[in-house]
Amino acid sequence: MSPDPSQSGTLLIVDDTPANLEILVEVFANQGFDVLVAMDGQSAIDQISHARPDLILLDVMMPGLDGFETCRRLKTNLETKDIPIIFMTALSETTDKVKAFEAGAVDYVTKPIQHEEVLARVIAHVALRSLHQQLKKANNTLEQRVDERTEELQQALQEVEQLKIRLQAENAYLQEEIKVDHNFDEIIHKAESFHTILRQVEQVAPTDATVLILGESGTGKELLARAVHHHSRRRTRPLVKVNCASLPTNLIESELFGHEKGAFTGALEKKIGRFELADGGTIFLDEIGEMPIELQAKLLRVLQEGEFERLGNSKTTKIDVRVIAATNRELEQAVKGGTFREDLYYRLNVFPIKSQPLRERREDIPILVSHFLKKFRARIGKQVRMVSPEAMQALQAYHWPGNVRELENMTERAVILSTGLVLEMENFPALSSVTPKLAVTTTPGMDGHSLRTLEEIEREHILQVLKKTSWVVEGPKGAASILGLNPSTLRSRMHKLGMKKTSNSE
Repeated sequence: MSPDPSQSGTLLIVDDTPANLEILVEVFANQGFDVLVAMDGQSAIDQISHARPDLILLDVMMPGLDGFETCRRLKTNLETKDIPIIFMTALSETTDKVKAFEAGAVDYVTKPIQHEEVLARVIAHVALRSLHQQLKKANNTLEQRVDERTEELQQALQEVEQLKIRLQAENAYLQEEIKVDHNFDEIIHKAESFHTILRQVEQVAPTDATVLILGESGTGKELLARAVHHHSRRRTRPLVKVNCASLPTNLIESELFGHEKGAFTGALEKKIGRFELADGGTIFLDEIGEMPIELQAKLLRVLQEGEFERLGNSKTTKIDVRVIAATNRELEQAVKGGTFREDLYYRLNVFPIKSQPLRERREDIPILVSHFLKKFRARIGKQVRMVSPEAMQALQAYHWPGNVRELENMTERAVILSTGLVLEMENFPALSSVTPKLAVTTTPGMDGHSLRTLEEIEREHILQVLKKTSWVVEGPKGAASILGLNPSTLRSRMHKLGMKKTSNSE
């Protein structure tokens, strides 16, 4: 990213960790900032006496003067009290956050630092300080030029207020996003059919085309929307989410487009809507099929013209937003039934992506279970390492009406119920009605069949996975990863079961 001349300014970064300093210096230097550094509070105070930064990024936990005390001293000094301070903290307790604002900070970011987030916040606060300084300069000459500057001053005040309101709304939204555990580090998949879906994501992401993601609940539609945004040119701006099904009908218009103070009963202050919050970025309209018919015309206008009016304000607001919508409904049937506008449907359906139900990608179940096992055993504090062959066969035979979300929830419950290293059938109560496809053998000289032993089933299951991986044990695509085992544990099981690669094993 090339530096923006409007983002120039001097930034002081205070952190006692050299690695953190090095990374942050590079991030902000690349954006055109002059960067000063200090490794403790006293050094920062001494350095500010010689050079005045436009903003200070201040670590909380440091030797000597901690971040809170350093901030208090700077705010009690008339020469430094106006310098905005953003705390960098690994602390998550509400009391610590309140303490930060009481000390005089304007904002805080949580460690580990997200570079795009901290860059956006610094740029916004530097811009806000610049506007405040411009306003102060205008006030100094106001007595001499009252008549000439009244209109200009009012406009400046409106710009400051607009920026403050938008910054507050964006901060509130980003903080709520940080609190949510998205589990979007990567899309877990193996099925070739899912590769086709990801290729569609790669094709449409660099464009600004509207995307409509179709599929059942729990299939990862939001995950695909985030992938589109992450690979687009808008990835440095927010991805703002709206669940149309969870908002009351009488509030959804205000939530999407905002309102002015007094626009309706209960509108006690001005509110920035989600579309305005997403300006320059992407808005994800989940469950779009639940949007009230009377609001669909206003949404269509935003898609076509990029403009709208807040409730209680006749002034038109222009925005630049990419729209991604998702639904588990058949929108064509909704159009025929008169509950969804035909013109809106065609405007949304520019690039449809069909999210695949789990029952159509059953080969992904073992690696998904392995992924969820790693996640929940660490969170819950259990040592469970694998799923028994019988339970895994039942998982793959289950019909999964709730798709991947149901599999994740079922795995979490199984880990909670577990008492050993292996998840058994009894740890999955929902599978009680599922009959695993267990192999049977006929004993010579006897009538009927006898079920094979668990050891035999385990041996066959491991052998099948080894054949699929060409006997590769380690690595992200190795047998150990697929089975959810440590490679040394898998080799120990192979030795115990007398398994080794031969010419007949291919």
